[in-house]
Amino acid sequence: MAKGKLEKFAEMETFTNVFQYPYSVIDREPFAMKGRWCEMYFKNDNPIVLELGCGKGEYTVELARLYPHVNFIGVDIKGARMWTGAKQSLSEGLQNVAFLRTNIEVIDRFFDADEVQEIWLTFSDPQMKNPRKRLTSTYFLERYRRFLVDGGIIHLKTDSNFLFTYTSLLVGKNHLPVLLQTPDLYHTDGLDAETEQILSIQTYYESMWIARGLNIKYIKFCLTKQAVLEEPDVEIELDDYRSYHRTKRSSLDKAK
Repeated sequence: MAKGKLEKFAEMETFTNVFQYPYSVIDREPFAMKGRWCEMYFKNDNPIVLELGCGKGEYTVELARLYPHVNFIGVDIKGARMWTGAKQSLSEGLQNVAFLRTNIEVIDRFFDADEVQEIWLTFSDPQMKNPRKRLTSTYFLERYRRFLVDGGIIHLKTDSNFLFTYTSLLVGKNHLPVLLQTPDLYHTDGLDAETEQILSIQTYYESMWIARGLNIKYIKFCLTKQAVLEEPDVEIELDDYRSYHRTKRSSLDKAK
């Protein structure tokens, strides 16, 4: 029988690779490892890569398997999902994996300047009604700048045409260097073997989108620190669904 949420939360309290700091905690208790993840937890000088909105942690764990000399941290607020990846990485003895349960809105409280090299955003909620909540919005990019190295890489892998289009427009408007961009990842020719291996990692949600017949979109760009970031002023056609097996709630056809 599958574990219930309360059992998972209780077990997560014993996991040495999980750090739980939701709003209620971080507001009163500063995070002691900020700027010292490699020193205090990983015990090495390897680069750090984040997966924000990691869900069950499939991407975090698989990337850690592929790259044992890189440190990976999965971040999400939903601990019952995170339990899966955290449990798996412990059972496999993966020393280059950690999980942080917190609200991504305060992610800059956990990492210091130039502490992170890359960020993965895998199937994030497109937040079609609220630009400020989109994980590729200027609101979040400004936060990432506080701890991402100059020119650090951001990966967005998504089923949402809305979020992909919005991100592409934002990246273009701000002249951020694009390393790879495709509206149909699994029908794109010319990818090198390493890129194909990384991008073929499939999360639980991705497998559902593919089964539903949706194209998987991907953009990889560099976030530089020099320019003031601006939002795109373009109306974008909304996705015609909200999540798996759920139709869209809004009667609107477009949004900025």
